[in-house]
Amino acid sequence: MIIYKSTKKEFVEKTLRPQSEGKNIADIVKDEFEKRIGKVNDGEYHAWQNSLRHIAGIIDTDKINDNASVCIEYRLPFQNCRIDFIIAGKDEAGAENVVIVELKQWSTVTPLVDEHLVQTVINGKNKNLPHPSYQAWSYAVTLQEYNECVQKDSVLLYPCAFMHNYVPFYDDPIIDNVVYKEIDKAPVFTCYDSAKLRDYIVSKVSKADEGNVMYRIDYGRIKPSKSLQDVLARMLDKNNENNEFVLIDSQKSVFEFIMTRIRRLRNESGKKQVFIISGGPGTGKSVLAINLLAATIKDGKNGAYVTKNSAPRNVYKAKLARERYRKAYINELFKSSGSFVDCSENSFDVLVVDEAHRLNAKSGLFGKGENQIKEIINAARISIFFIDEDQIVTAKDIGSIDEIKKFAKLAEAEVFRSQLESQFRCNGSDGYLNFLDDVLEIKRKYYTFNPSDYEIVVYDDLNKMFDDIKMKNRVDDKARMLAGYCWNWISKDDHASGYDIVIDDQDFHAYWNFNDTDTWAIDEDTIDQVGCIHTSQGLEFSYVGVIIGDDLRYEDGHVITDPEKRARTDKSLDGLKNNPEKKDKIIRDTYKTLLSRGMKGCYVYCTDKALSQHIKNKLEENQNIYYDFAKYMDDGIVADFH
Repeated sequence: MIIYKSTKKEFVEKTLRPQSEGKNIADIVKDEFEKRIGKVNDGEYHAWQNSLRHIAGIIDTDKINDNASVCIEYRLPFQNCRIDFIIAGKDEAGAENVVIVELKQWSTVTPLVDEHLVQTVINGKNKNLPHPSYQAWSYAVTLQEYNECVQKDSVLLYPCAFMHNYVPFYDDPIIDNVVYKEIDKAPVFTCYDSAKLRDYIVSKVSKADEGNVMYRIDYGRIKPSKSLQDVLARMLDKNNENNEFVLIDSQKSVFEFIMTRIRRLRNESGKKQVFIISGGPGTGKSVLAINLLAATIKDGKNGAYVTKNSAPRNVYKAKLARERYRKAYINELFKSSGSFVDCSENSFDVLVVDEAHRLNAKSGLFGKGENQIKEIINAARISIFFIDEDQIVTAKDIGSIDEIKKFAKLAEAEVFRSQLESQFRCNGSDGYLNFLDDVLEIKRKYYTFNPSDYEIVVYDDLNKMFDDIKMKNRVDDKARMLAGYCWNWISKDDHASGYDIVIDDQDFHAYWNFNDTDTWAIDEDTIDQVGCIHTSQGLEFSYVGVIIGDDLRYEDGHVITDPEKRARTDKSLDGLKNNPEKKDKIIRDTYKTLLSRGMKGCYVYCTDKALSQHIKNKLEENQNIYYDFAKYMDDGIVADFH
């Protein structure tokens, strides 16, 4: 999605030579941004005011055709990060090229050579960030990977970085391609390099494309996102130097910061280190976790991936087994959170704990363990906890940031905290995730999202929804049906005993996922079975169809939960008889987790008709706000929906 698009001539005129009665370029981009995404913060607005003036001065030359395409704030497929500036056209030989420019206002930058990062001050705070050249390169690689037009039409991408306020010094490592190797892939230009940057752009884009290249890219087919489980074996291959997932923005910063500490580990015992990485659905926690595991192994350290939830662990093991990895080796790499009750101190260099919010207090036979967080910290010199406190889905889930910090303090460990921000699931739509928080009454949040960004449909006919999910599954075998645990698992031991999920008024019946497999999510011919939170959390699908049962209803103007409507075979709420608040939270968080499993879309059926209508009303409200706001902005009317 492109926020602002024009010709080179129009952009230069509006930026460098605006008419007295006209808006400046920052106001124009702000208006377009608020049409499509939401409110603009002051930092973004001032960055447009400053940086766009500098890049306009660079391309204000007769050597670039006036009708070359200019795009500002292009949002990458499946993600919530945006390319600052693009100029597209043709070179002298007629090849179609796109120059990607990462614009930085930074005037002071400190190299963090060991971490492969840089440090600068943003909003008065020191921030460790990827080098601007890496950022530009990673965006280009992502666009190349997911946009079919770029691949099929042989469009060439040329990333670079422009630090227009930065004054380099002699032997400055910030511009040294030996220190920061990504500069070879995406050259960096400073305040002294205006002529060099102009020559660079002119060499790629001198002729016009009449808007054709970026139109085809923006409206071209988006290739399906990679699934972590499908590329796991290549990620763990010690001889594979290719990056299956290019880490972006906060992912890259966190990865390099942690890997620096892992590389510094020595044989003697030292002070323990605990990392707490928080992030919502789809922020790339599992991708980063597996990348850290792979890098740990390749660095010759002893590491393992840990999760309480068996579903992703079993899927990963099955995928590796198919690639002929030895079973003993696989079992050493992927461990249950209850595996460390009798583990000696510092048996592992690194333990990477995914879904840390699912950790339990007790582990081991007969629950003899004291606390899984304590056991994991004891077992490793470096323990890395990935956590989302809004995905606690059973009474036994005790993982929290405060609990991790408490046991880290008892172990006299250094504690580091980071937040992942980029959104990879739900087609990069923060608006959709905010919509879920709001519609489920988890948190009151403002949201508006483009209805075309993410496909969400509320069905009155459950069989029609099931048929549509089956149709989606024919594309890639990555669509599945999910449901709240409101129906007993009577077929667990005997399929002949009858269907589990029976909804009479829909003439619908289905089985829960069969008990004879641990890998329902990736097995062939499982589309007719329905998964629950326990078999889907930690995994992702292209599309999901979610049945919301009677434990979530809409009454008297509010979404309410009803724990009594949970199946008796569900143990998620056991032990919470006198804790209605936690029961309520678990039910709401469960549905948010189910409703955010789909990368491309989510289909919904509610057994409660009032809830179904409530969700439809919320979707219609979003659509009206989104399109009305766009209309008002087009008409030049100032409107504030925030």
